[in-house]
Amino acid sequence: MVAGTKTKIPFLTIETKDPHIIIRTEDLEIGYRKKQHETLIASGINIEVKEGELLAVIGVNGVGKSTFLRTLSGVQPQLSGKIFINSIDRNNIPSEKLAELISLVLTEQPLSKNLSVAELVALGRQPYTNWIGTLTPEDRKKVKQALELVNIQELQHKKCYELSDGQLQKTLIARALAQDTPIMILDEPTSHLDMYHKAQVLKLLKQLSQQTKKAIVFATHEINLALQLCDKLVLMKKGQLVQGSPQELIQKGAFDDIFPSDLIVFDSATQSFRIKS
Repeated sequence: MVAGTKTKIPFLTIETKDPHIIIRTEDLEIGYRKKQHETLIASGINIEVKEGELLAVIGVNGVGKSTFLRTLSGVQPQLSGKIFINSIDRNNIPSEKLAELISLVLTEQPLSKNLSVAELVALGRQPYTNWIGTLTPEDRKKVKQALELVNIQELQHKKCYELSDGQLQKTLIARALAQDTPIMILDEPTSHLDMYHKAQVLKLLKQLSQQTKKAIVFATHEINLALQLCDKLVLMKKGQLVQGSPQELIQKGAFDDIFPSDLIVFDSATQSFRIKS
């Protein structure tokens, strides 16, 4: 998009009045504003995420997945439109209250690797602790539950610098769980992981969405895994965003032109991408 211009981008909207909707956007525009200039990434975004749903945001590099998640979570402002959390305009929610509603796991977030696993997970309780960060029995209970949900109890006394990439990612997920929010947003949670650990982390997110009834939204390049595990997908393409279940998007042929067809094609029979022979 050219700075200062706004072109409406078509979006497939799923109409529903389900009371379990926890995130909803209304004619959302995302991008960047610098002085009097705007760089528009996408517009006309109308999505809905229910409690207990696992939703992946997919698309090629540079299409705006991270911008979309940062805007949803409030890290950066939207250009226009509305974001509703539990039917409340997010702009009307104080930052301290927002921290009780949305937990965020970023790709390259700063953290002290000299902390133990348990100490890092306990940082998720910051929205609820006093100014010196004293943990109450309730806080300690939430930390213990988070470690158990992610199944890393045996790592709790290890320093974070001793962890593998997969173990560290699980620890960050546990910290988000300890924050005890109804919404979790993760940006590329499987980056730097091998194929086995990518599948392990995404399967863990699926289990957590079912067990905790949290709405979990994450960006990923692992489209084949997302197709198998997610309840919904938001497919971001240049000039188009589409939301739906994996089956709905497959039936619409939404994956047929994501990548140049000279190398990678979508096989509807196996419901996966493959290298063209």
